[in-house]
Amino acid sequence: MSEVFQGVINREVDDSEPWWPEPTLPPAGSPNVVVILLDDTGFSHLGCFGSVIDTPNFDRLAASGLRYTNFHTTALCSPTRACLLTGRNHHSVGMRAVSNFDTGFPNMRGRISPTAATLAELLEPAGYATMAVGKWHLAPMREASAAGPFTDWPVQRGFNRFYGFLNGETDQFHPELCADNHYIEPPATPDDGYHLSEDLVDQAIDMVRNQKSLVPERPLFLYLAFGATHAPHQAPDDYLAKYRGYFDEGWDVWRQRVYERQLELGVIPPGTALAPRNPGVKPWDELSADEQALACRLQEAFAAFLDHTDAQVGRLLDALERQGELDNTLIFALSDNGASQEGNPTGVIDEFKYFNNIEEDVQAAVARLDDIGTRRSFSNYPWGWAQVGNTPSKRYKQNTHGGGIRDPLIVSWPAGIDRGCAGQIRAQFHHVTDITPTVLEILDLELPASVKGVEQQPIEGTSLAYTFAPAAADPVAVPTRKQSQYFEMFGHRAIWSNGWKAVTFHEAGRSLDDDVWELYHLDEDFSETNDLALRHPEKLAELVELFWAEAERYGVLPIHAGTIHGLFAGHPVPGTPRARERFVYHPPMQRVPMDTAPPLGARSWRLRAAVDRASTDQGGVIMAAGTVNNGLVVYLKDNRLVYNHNYFTDHTAIRSVELPAGEITLGVDLERVSRGPARVRLLVDEVVVGEGTVPELSVMISSIGMDLGHNDTGLCDDYDPPFAFEGELRHVEVATERALRPDDELAAEIRTVLGTQ
Repeated sequence: MSEVFQGVINREVDDSEPWWPEPTLPPAGSPNVVVILLDDTGFSHLGCFGSVIDTPNFDRLAASGLRYTNFHTTALCSPTRACLLTGRNHHSVGMRAVSNFDTGFPNMRGRISPTAATLAELLEPAGYATMAVGKWHLAPMREASAAGPFTDWPVQRGFNRFYGFLNGETDQFHPELCADNHYIEPPATPDDGYHLSEDLVDQAIDMVRNQKSLVPERPLFLYLAFGATHAPHQAPDDYLAKYRGYFDEGWDVWRQRVYERQLELGVIPPGTALAPRNPGVKPWDELSADEQALACRLQEAFAAFLDHTDAQVGRLLDALERQGELDNTLIFALSDNGASQEGNPTGVIDEFKYFNNIEEDVQAAVARLDDIGTRRSFSNYPWGWAQVGNTPSKRYKQNTHGGGIRDPLIVSWPAGIDRGCAGQIRAQFHHVTDITPTVLEILDLELPASVKGVEQQPIEGTSLAYTFAPAAADPVAVPTRKQSQYFEMFGHRAIWSNGWKAVTFHEAGRSLDDDVWELYHLDEDFSETNDLALRHPEKLAELVELFWAEAERYGVLPIHAGTIHGLFAGHPVPGTPRARERFVYHPPMQRVPMDTAPPLGARSWRLRAAVDRASTDQGGVIMAAGTVNNGLVVYLKDNRLVYNHNYFTDHTAIRSVELPAGEITLGVDLERVSRGPARVRLLVDEVVVGEGTVPELSVMISSIGMDLGHNDTGLCDDYDPPFAFEGELRHVEVATERALRPDDELAAEIRTVLGTQ
């Protein structure tokens, strides 16, 4: 409905009275709101929570604000982000797991339901300038290409500006970047010193500076979500050098030190036990010399990555301070889940070994120690170091024990939190759904009945603003206002209520009814080491019953009782790229993101590329997918068509005979065996000009998508990226089909050629 004009209109302006509607602005003095979100950073990874890694700027925030030691997330990234930005539970807004999936049920659509407006969608109409910088991972990844649809990209979900990446992870040296609603190339290269974390903060500072310079009447909401410290762990060389040899004493020694420091800092209660090693974590002294060397170098890369990220946070804080905005900026700094288990027992140089269920070859990895942390690795650390990051708890990200869901939270607001509270700890139980209602309470805003014409579901979180008072330093005198909170991820389940927690670890493939529930009095057992299930069966039964009631209430059902691997192997959504078998591209094009590109790892495929070369000297990349660690590339060099298959740096190169110039159609046919090898034929105008076999292939290639006509990541050493195609690449067609079953006649033939049968 248009606004009613309240002036006077006559025939001439001189006889009329103008009128202007009052601008929508928050009350004078309203604070800026900044959320700094880390990824896969455990409870004990920040210095102010016990870490030995340098994080002086997070510590600086803690010194000016409050540390929350009983704060919880969902155990996974997209679900936590959905909770944070909406104030609702993740199942009830359609984000049961990561946004790469749509399982066909309301609790997993890969997007936040429009019935749950984001904090940006609530603050922007109230007069706030809203900015999202960094990782999004809240749009269906099948809709994350340059063609959209853009319905769930940040700018459509309430943010005025966006600069960052849409997927769950990206290469820190070669990111897949978006600005607002379009893809862009990174502003520099690794050779220029480029690193994504620095770029993100450059952009955030620029957005803040412009806002405060040009429209200072509007306070800002900045959502800064780093790729750090999610794999790949990558950092500048000087940060890598800083931690060289630092962790050589091993994870048992360092975990004990972190635990003792936590006791000294008061971030864990006196008497807290240190949980035993997680299953599969060996005592450090039982590791071989190679295993220790690899584990240390992987942990060094993580530490360098976190330290470097902290320095970028410091640059943002300094910029806010220079502009006189820091004191009246409400800052939430937190992580989205516990430390990651996706590095397997030994750690991995490329994280996609985890997603392909491939164990790391430690001896081969040790030969590449100097690659770790650089652009030539996509690494993640082993379980032992992940548990150090979750000290003093057990389990990891994806699990609903403390290691997966208890995370650091720092809240700083010098102008709004009593100065006497600075540096204090708050032990009240809280959850990531509580961030949005906290902001709404502080700004005196109510949830509207509808947003953009869509009726809204109630806020399900509880404001933690009451903990800003000095009296809240005593959680007995000022108890939590939360009544209960459920947790569920891949069948792992938990329920907290009135200081007690029931939790079960689910083994994939087992019936939920066969899971064994544990019971902890969390108020007295911070690290969940004293299972009271047998001693208090009535309390356990009460909590389990409460879990199922909450599951009904918040749309948790049906529960996916498998692993994240099973979700990746699920059914493609009708009408989406993965449901197609034919893909036609018209270069030049920017990179095609993973979930919108052909599934080249999981299927057999045939490529046809129409090219025109003025001379036989013209070469370059036709198609590439993946990174220097794992991928595949089709290119022309020395007047030959080449298919190079990079299986975790084990290269198979198949070359053609020399080719004619002019207009030709290049072809590659790859017939792969499910869980096995592949036969490759190279063609020109449908005539075979080269062939060979690839002994090993991965089903999931990389989180980095497909390039056409160039390759920025550099998949092999046979060329220097981007190795752009020098002729005319007119169009590229890729057709896919299901992989051969291992018992097919052709599969047996391929295996025979390779000598594997």
